[in-house]
Amino acid sequence: MKRTFQPNNRKRSKKMGFLARVKTNMINSRRRKGRKVLAH
Repeated sequence: MKRTFQPNNRKRSKKMGFLARVKTNMINSRRRKGRKVLAH
């Protein structure tokens, strides 16, 4: 049987990576809140 999960790191980082999050308001709101760690 073939494994269903075939990871593609480029695709993943484009979708869920730090720079993708910077484009949304999530990082900014966390920065305003004064978070030490913005993203893992």
